[in-house]
Amino acid sequence: MKLFKTLPLVAALFATPLWAAGQVDANADGVLTLEEVQAAFPELDADSFVAMDQNADGVLDVDEVSAAQTAGLLPETDS
Repeated sequence: MKLFKTLPLVAALFATPLWAAGQVDANADGVLTLEEVQAAFPELDADSFVAMDQNADGVLDVDEVSAAQTAGLLPETDS
């Protein structure tokens, strides 16, 4: 049952431009930490990350990344 819940998330992650580069989610756990995001976007500060982390769990999931990209808070990567 858990596999069926995670399959849509995994599919969405690979469809999201930020994950398309294949290097942002360094440990491939399906979420992005501040360190992972800053490795791709060094100019992003902790306050910006906190603003994007809508549920305040300390990581960005696919919905939060999408919302941040739509709001212009996080650039999309296409390579």
